[in-house]
Amino acid sequence: MRPSKRKLDEIRKIIIDTDNVPKYAEGACVIKCGDTHVMCTATIEDKLPSWLKGKGEGWITAEYGMLPRSTNSRMAREAARSKQSGRTQEIQRLIGRSLRAVVDLKKIPDMQIILDCDVIQADGGTRTASITGAYVALYQAFEHLMKIGAIEDMPFIDSVAAISCGIYKGELVLDLDYAEDSEAEVDTNFVMTGKGLIVEVQGTAEDSPFSEEQFLGMMELAKKAISELTKKQEEALGI
Repeated sequence: MRPSKRKLDEIRKIIIDTDNVPKYAEGACVIKCGDTHVMCTATIEDKLPSWLKGKGEGWITAEYGMLPRSTNSRMAREAARSKQSGRTQEIQRLIGRSLRAVVDLKKIPDMQIILDCDVIQADGGTRTASITGAYVALYQAFEHLMKIGAIEDMPFIDSVAAISCGIYKGELVLDLDYAEDSEAEVDTNFVMTGKGLIVEVQGTAEDSPFSEEQFLGMMELAKKAISELTKKQEEALGI
C-alpha cells in the first residue's frame, strides 16, 4: 500500500555517519533517513546573545537550510534572496527548542553552541532528521568540552529524536517520505526524549479533522520509532 513498500509501522533505513564529516567542527554527523540526507554540525562559541550575559547559563541555537539541488529542481539560495523563508525560520527554531529541552544550560555557562543542519537531499522528514542528527553532533561537542576541561560532566538530562507520522489513504503510517507526505490526509511530527517524554508535537489535518483515537495511534507509532532512533544515536556515539 505504501509507495516505498514498507510496513505501516516501519521506519526508513537509518544511517548516522560520524566519520565522513567536516574535520573542523566540534561535533558532526550525516544522518540518512532513506533518501533524506542531512549534514549536522556543532560549533562552540564563547559569546552569548546579549540578553543572556551575566545569567550564568549557556545557549543552544540552530540554523537550517536546503542545498540548491537537494530537491528535484534547483532551489535558489536564501542568501541570494537576502531573506529566509518562514518555513526555514520555523524549522530552525524547532531544532533549537528541541535540543535545549534536554540540556541543563547552567552546565555550559557563557557558551553558545550553534547547530547547523544542511539538507543534502530531501525526500520528506528533513526537520525530524535534523533534530535526530543534531543531538549526535551536540553530544560530540559536549564530549569535546569535557575533554579540554571546559565542563565537568555531560549537560544532557535526556536524549532527543524526532519522527513523522500521518494518515495516508486512511491508514496510520510511520515516517512519511515525500510521496506520502504530499498526499497525506494528516501530517504530524513528534519530538520525544529517549525516556519517552514529549518535547513537541506538530499536527495538521490536510484533508479532514482526525480523531483522538487516531492521534493516540500515531503517538504509539512515534514512541516505537523514537526507541529505534535512540538506539541508532547510541550506536553512532558508541555509548
